[in-house]
Amino acid sequence: MTDPMMVFDRSLVRRRRERAQPGYDEFAFLEEAVAERIAERLEDMRRRFPLALELGARSGALGRLLRAGGKVDTLVQTDLSPAWAAARAADGPAAAVDEEALPFAEGSLDAVFGALSLHWVNDLPGTLSQIRRALKPDGLLLLAMLGGETLVELRDALFEAENEVTGGVSPRVSPFADLRDAAGLLQRAGFALPVADADTIPVTYATAFHLMRDLRGMGESNAVLERSRRPAPRALFARAAEIYAARFAGPDGRVPARFQVLFLTAWAPSADQPKPLRPGSARNSLAGALGGHEVGTGETPG
Repeated sequence: MTDPMMVFDRSLVRRRRERAQPGYDEFAFLEEAVAERIAERLEDMRRRFPLALELGARSGALGRLLRAGGKVDTLVQTDLSPAWAAARAADGPAAAVDEEALPFAEGSLDAVFGALSLHWVNDLPGTLSQIRRALKPDGLLLLAMLGGETLVELRDALFEAENEVTGGVSPRVSPFADLRDAAGLLQRAGFALPVADADTIPVTYATAFHLMRDLRGMGESNAVLERSRRPAPRALFARAAEIYAARFAGPDGRVPARFQVLFLTAWAPSADQPKPLRPGSARNSLAGALGGHEVGTGETPG
């Protein structure tokens, strides 16, 4: 039987990152844009982090910003790809690490950061739980991952084209987490004060083929275990490009692609963190603050 938790071929994800590494600079725009957004969020926090971990460091875009921001004293950068980890060793401490089996001691880290790595993890709640255990009390988690609205245009075009050309469909675009579930995943992993928000990074391309080239260049092409192993007929992608253009192209003929990015912020539990008030314990009512009057519901707080 297939393990229901096994969605992605992790060895294939690693090999594709390895293959993308030599020419990645041409395709680093998405990682760089997300790294800037993470760094901006960190600027608002009045904290220093003596020892921090970065998951999925790849080109080092986020690491450079974290070091430049002056809030991280020592940053350990990791990546699933040994080639990328070796490249990051030129910047400081680095190691090849599988996000599904983190080797860090309990309570050893002050913060964990990451840009666009965890959407390839099979057991995301399990990985988040490992991160929470590795954090010191009141340690910070600040991650970004691709969300469920990513590449919906490409997914729709490939689905329709494959159904036309072959009479059936197989997974061609990886599934992504939904924003509605993200904060719940953090709570399930034992984090305190979880916040999940989303941003969309729109990109346009001359054709769908240019988009697919970028995905290969990023090392982000399909790695779903249940993908078809048979070579796709050439007509499939040609038809998908036609559908993509007909349905989504703008007045200039270019086709859009959406990358939805989920930002997850949370803290390892600590006794001195603010706690929510017990229901019914408030001394002042919202109605009073607004100059109105309160109407009871007839219910007694539990």
